Parts: sequence; structure tokens; C-alpha cells
Amino acid sequence: MNKKTYQSFLQLLKDELIPAMGCTEPIALAYASALAKKYLGENPLSAEIIVSKNIIKNVKSVIVPNTHGLKGISAAVVTGMIAGNSDLVLEVISKVTRTQLQEIKLMLATLPIVIKESNSDNALDIKVTLKGKQHCTCVQIIGEHANVTLIQKDDLVILKKPYQKNDEIEPPHLSVKEIVNFANHVDIHDVEKLINRQIDYNVAIAEEGLSHSYGANIGKIMLKTYGHSSANLAKVYAAAAADARMSGCSLPVIINSGSGNQGLTVSLPVIIYARELHVSHDDLIRALVLANLINIHLKTGIGRLSAFCGATCAGVSAGAGICYFHKNELKAYEHTIVNGLVINSGLICDGAKPSCAAKIASSVDAGLLGLEMALNNSEFCAGEGIVSDDVEKTIENICQLASKGMKETDTEIIELMTKHC
Repeated sequence: MNKKTYQSFLQLLKDELIPAMGCTEPIALAYASALAKKYLGENPLSAEIIVSKNIIKNVKSVIVPNTHGLKGISAAVVTGMIAGNSDLVLEVISKVTRTQLQEIKLMLATLPIVIKESNSDNALDIKVTLKGKQHCTCVQIIGEHANVTLIQKDDLVILKKPYQKNDEIEPPHLSVKEIVNFANHVDIHDVEKLINRQIDYNVAIAEEGLSHSYGANIGKIMLKTYGHSSANLAKVYAAAAADARMSGCSLPVIINSGSGNQGLTVSLPVIIYARELHVSHDDLIRALVLANLINIHLKTGIGRLSAFCGATCAGVSAGAGICYFHKNELKAYEHTIVNGLVINSGLICDGAKPSCAAKIASSVDAGLLGLEMALNNSEFCAGEGIVSDDVEKTIENICQLASKGMKETDTEIIELMTKHC
């Protein structure tokens, strides 16, 4: 691998594996509102929130951290205004005091807040406008959860930058072959701090999910019902972490492709198998580098938000990471990925909520089954459904299905969630 490609892969990991507290959609709202309040410089008298449909979908049913159970767009925005520190970006509301919580509840009851649906064709679009007695500020985030494209105070444009869609950006050439090559040869010192942080953060929230009652307690139920096998523990830890995260736990996680649940699902099964198999820490780091980059590769063609459940890609990526401990051969990785994707390709995203933990468990199971098939020289073949004649073409098929084919599905899901639920 040449130096330029090597550095681009390192930078991709640094850009994607960042800490976030809580579900990233309400946190992005809180971040935008914290910035808007910072530049307003006074108490707001009204707020207008314009968001894309997928933001509505992913904020509706998830608890905003540090709010004692508050949900929804208004709760996220007001928490950002009252208690947000925009310097902390996706950990913006990590320090909410009791006094601030009372102020949040009071503002929710008294501040006029208008919420509108954006007509943007971008699935992730947030625009927060605050009006005070003397000033008005506007902050917009597009495409990625911390990608601020506009900051304006009155007529003064403080920041304005065009948003580039994925197809307008020249990313490093991602392929399964290149990712495996990078994972095998990366200098451990270049990635160990980044990956060790992922291990520490994500294991901590999984253990929190198993120690206390969160959401539907999927992880705890699976542990009680199915025991302590490696395969079950891989699902248990990922599900328990999501149990906690979806239900307002204030512990941060290391995300992947803009998603905390994907960050948890990519990493925790690999960590569990490394423990069970007693592999070296260096091998765990390489396996996690591989798993993280595979997920980024799968998600690049799909986008941050869609009707396609991101846990599907993350579970398959975890399977590929675990494959590193068993059979470090390109064909084994390729078959693990194809098999796993085909098994769970119909899993839909109907917003962030407690049932995400169960979908994560199902996705990890699909990744593990895909891996076991590959280790036993069993594979789904070209021409069977959406399987093509190589891994990259099959990934392209999945991306087309998710980004184009499921657009109408996404619209129908949001219609059901907002009007009939």
C-alpha cells in the first residue's frame, strides 16, 4: 500500500471513530441549538426547527441523555440551548446540572417552538433558528451529524460552506481487498490509541447495560435465556450496550459511520471473541481496524440515514473482524460479508428506540452465521437473489437497494410513525 493510501485510511478511521453521547440525531440537534444559542448571546423568545424526515424518525422515540427521560425534537433542542457546550461537539450535553434540568423543563413548557419538515433531498438536514429580543441566529447541519454548513447572526454570515454529497467527494479507494491489506500491515502504533478508546468506551456502556435496567433489556434477557457461549455473548454485549444507549445512558460511545449503534455492533462482538479465544491485543486491534473499515465501506454507498437498518452492515462487519482470528484469507472475508449481507438485507430502520437492541442481536447473528458458512466452505452464489459474482458487486447491489430501492419504504415508514403511531 502506498503512503498516500495508507494515510487516507488512517485519516478515515480518525474521522469516523469519534465519541458521541446518546443517539446521534438528537445530539446533532442539541449541537446545532447550542451553537445557535452561543451566537445569539441572549435568551431566545422563540425557536424554529426545520429537519429532514429521517431526523424526525430517529429522534421521535429515543431518550435524550441527562434529561431524566425526555424525548423528541423539542427536548433535544432545548437541552442544547440550556446545557449545551458546543465545544464538546457530539458530547455537547454531557454535563447537565439539576438546576439546568429544571430550566429545560420550564423552557419546554413556555418557549414557542415551531417544528417543520424540510424539503431537502438530504436525509440528514437540521436547521435551528433562534429569535431573541435583539438578535436572530441560524445554524444548519447537513450530511453528517457535526457538519455545520451555516452559522448566521442577523445579516452577518459567520460561516457558510457548500455541502458535498458522497458522490462529489473523492474518498480513499475502499475495497475489501485493500482493507484486509491495510489491517494486516498497519503500524499498530498508528491506530492503538484510537482503537483502545473504542474498546474502553464501548465495553463500559455494554457492562452498564448488563448491570442495570434499560429499555427492553434485550441483552440481559438473551444472557439469561441462551447462556455464556461466545456467540451469545457477542450478541449480548452489543445488545446491552444499545439497551443503555437508546434509553438515555449518559456514557459516551465510539461511533462508526455517524452511528453509535453501528460503532457498538462493529466492535463488541470482536472484543468478546478476542477474549474467548485469548488472542493477542495486537491481533484484536487489527481485527477491529478491519471491522471498522468494512462497515465504513458498506455504509459509504448507502449514506448516513436510510430505511436500511445500519446494524445489518455492522453485524456483517463484526463477522469479518472475527474472521481475522480464524482464517486470515481474502476469500474467507469476502464470503463472510456476502453471506451475512444476504441473510439480513431486508431489515428496516424505523427510528432509534429500544427495539434497536434486538435488531443488533439479529444482525450480529447474521454476521456470525455468514462467518461459519465461510469457514465451512459454504456460500451463497451469484444469481441467487441479489448476490453477484464478486464481493464488490454484491456490495454495490446492497447499496443500490438501500439508497435507491428503499426510498419509498423510508417514506412509508415515516408516514406510519408520524401519523398513525
